[in-house]
Amino acid sequence: MARRPSLRRCAALVLALLAGSGASAQETEADRWNLADLYPSAAAWDADAGTLDRQLADFARCKGQLGTGASRLRQCLDLQADIAKRYGRLYVYASEQLAGDTGVAASLALVQKADVIGAKIGEAFAFVGPEVLRVGKTRVERFLKQDPKLAIHRYPLDRILRAAPHTLDDAGEKLVAQFALMNGAGQGSYQILANADLPWPTIRLSTGESVRLDASAYTKYRAAPDADDRKRVMDAFFGAFKAYERTMGVTLYSQLKEDAVYAKVRRYPDSLARALDVDRLPVGIMEALIAESNRSLPTLHRYFRLRAKMLGVAPMRYSDIYPPLVKGEKPFSLATAKQLTLEASVPLGTAYVEAMRKGFDGRWMDAYPRPNKQSGAHMAGYAYDVHPYVLMNFNGDYESVSTLAHEWGHAMHSHLANRKQPFVTADYATFIAEIASTVNEELLLDRMLAAAQGDDERLLYLGSALENLRGTFFRQAMFAEFERAIHARVDAGEPMTGEQFTRTYCDILNRYHGTAQGVMSIEPSYCVEWAYIPHFYRAFYVYQYATSISAGSLFARRIAAREPGAVERYLGLLEAGGSDYPYELVKRAGVDLATPAPYQALVARMNSIMDEIEGILKRRGK
Repeated sequence: MARRPSLRRCAALVLALLAGSGASAQETEADRWNLADLYPSAAAWDADAGTLDRQLADFARCKGQLGTGASRLRQCLDLQADIAKRYGRLYVYASEQLAGDTGVAASLALVQKADVIGAKIGEAFAFVGPEVLRVGKTRVERFLKQDPKLAIHRYPLDRILRAAPHTLDDAGEKLVAQFALMNGAGQGSYQILANADLPWPTIRLSTGESVRLDASAYTKYRAAPDADDRKRVMDAFFGAFKAYERTMGVTLYSQLKEDAVYAKVRRYPDSLARALDVDRLPVGIMEALIAESNRSLPTLHRYFRLRAKMLGVAPMRYSDIYPPLVKGEKPFSLATAKQLTLEASVPLGTAYVEAMRKGFDGRWMDAYPRPNKQSGAHMAGYAYDVHPYVLMNFNGDYESVSTLAHEWGHAMHSHLANRKQPFVTADYATFIAEIASTVNEELLLDRMLAAAQGDDERLLYLGSALENLRGTFFRQAMFAEFERAIHARVDAGEPMTGEQFTRTYCDILNRYHGTAQGVMSIEPSYCVEWAYIPHFYRAFYVYQYATSISAGSLFARRIAAREPGAVERYLGLLEAGGSDYPYELVKRAGVDLATPAPYQALVARMNSIMDEIEGILKRRGK
């Protein structure tokens, strides 16, 4: 997962402050990131924040001057870029200090200070859009010809000019910017309720172990080896959410209303159009994704039937989705994981591999879990003049190896874009962000399969890849379809209660999982699962996982097949950063995500993996 702050919604950024597990016995200083590359101390951070304040005062004098000449426009846009660049560095330091130890109050205060600074920046920048629109496209084009150094701002200026129908006057933009501190109230309430205040149930497993089922424990124990234990876990976990269905409904409805209001304020027909138009993404992408995922449900159902067979469960229940198809006992050290990721990246060229090795050796990563460390994994690539930072919670299994390859795909994307692009066009869109991580995972799978010792090890890697395709393509497409339905209702002025969210989700959940076809059974109480998904508080975000894995899988297959020009086109996409609209960048690299082709290719890949698994099982007489 790549993380980058948005000046549009900086005040709404919320860290998932879930504590990590116990510290690793083998952890050394070399396994922790070196935040001193950003600032040697909090005092140095404060000093740079003071510099930013002075820059904001200078930038205020740009108001009313953007149309006075090419050189003045360039000076102001350069200053604006330097402010944003400085803020990115400030935010990385603050947020990663907190991520490393969420129990340090000073780090939480620093993040809050960064949020306030971000809100000030958003307000200070609010006049730019309306003023550039008043300058007009004709004069902007003339300025671009008069001052060659202004060329780096061509794409950002085009984004402003293109947004003319959705931009307010100075007073309107300033008012909207002032409301930034109120954004995300529903999301904030949800984060606290779901992560801190929800009374989690305690259950006893068949082993005699007593487990308190918070979100972290649910993720672990939903994959328990005993089928009845898995059902107990889901019954209890979703029972806790069901008890707060009404409250969760209010928090999500609040977020959807916020999205609907901003769509109206910005003069969009609906929330979907507003969300996609930020990056000029055609609505056809969403339509193609949902249509192809529905058309390919027989492949998903084939996977579930194969899963039921390999797990020895009949009939299959929704609680049987998460245990691994093959239990892998093989441990991996962090050093081995790094070496495997480097070896897997060889098809991308020596420069790519050596840049990643430099990151491994240069303490760009915080590798192991420890008390109070933020859970999960992410990459922060917005410290433009420094380097990306990777957070891991490495625990020695193959999933951790795959996650490491994934996050370093993000890191290499940011590294290459930051090296190749000026700051103003280095930051890539979310629509592209997951492509590099997917390619790394696919190349890792190729590396592991090539050296697998026997069928058991092949089944481990193939099963992991299959589940990744299921979870990243079909599950995220299902989420996207749910989002499209609930946003459409709120955009139309309809109320939505928790019970209505559950009914809407239940219909889609059952269709995707083939309950009508007898593929599996789903307890009605599990239909409150929507309340567990935090991504729904970021409008039309999750579908980009599905589009990215489709594009990334196709790029990886072409690279593995040594298709002429495949590596160059792919690396060109990474180096392009945010220098053009993301759909156009991906299309230029050879994948059109508004057509069925990439989704069909991914589904074909999924079927080919199942063919190989079934071939192994057949040889074994199963």
